Amino acid sequence: MALLTKTRKKMNFTIEDLQELKHTQVLTQNDKMKKTSKKENIRLYNFGISAYKSHSTGKVTCPFAKDCIKFCYARKGSFIWNNTKKAYEKRYLLTKEPDLFKAKITEAITRRKSTHVRIHDSGDFYNRDYILQWFEIMREFEDVTFYAYTKSKMLFDEFDFLPHNFTVIYSLGSRFDNLIDQETDRHSKIFYSLEEMNKQGYINASNNDLEAINPKNNKIGLLIH
Repeated sequence: MALLTKTRKKMNFTIEDLQELKHTQVLTQNDKMKKTSKKENIRLYNFGISAYKSHSTGKVTCPFAKDCIKFCYARKGSFIWNNTKKAYEKRYLLTKEPDLFKAKITEAITRRKSTHVRIHDSGDFYNRDYILQWFEIMREFEDVTFYAYTKSKMLFDEFDFLPHNFTVIYSLGSRFDNLIDQETDRHSKIFYSLEEMNKQGYINASNNDLEAINPKNNKIGLLIH
């Protein structure tokens, strides 16, 4: 039985397709994360979903995106290859099945022996319930460090507390940048040059992903891809 109807993108997956996802397809690792893992002697993996909009439902996955839509790295390069888009779309649809999502993430973290999990190299926290799903997982894995870049500050402001093992980095370029206190909130900004990044007092997280959660500096800089 089809989970979703066909769209002009012609992505149509069944619940069985999601059930068959392997742990290596749920948590992945790009070159930057492999280098960071080796350098820092950790096991860093990533969970990503479709960028900006679902390829099968058309629903927005980055509800607060604005400026970043123009130059989003997750909407070009290898991210637009058909097989890559399918992989990210399956993970997005997985988040729409809470029990299966938790089971698959739990299996992936356990079998990957993850010490660190970055949430969303593509996509974002699209609603409150989705955030709560992640909070539940974080409580199950208190020894794992979770972190995420997000433009969904409006959603996170609804919570009085975040899990102790979760670091959130608010990304500039959203529709509500005014909600980000650039003096006190951990946040990120895109730069065209390292010189400008240093001039404005941002730490460079372009090469080492763990700089995103460096406690010495709340200002996270990233060079444009």
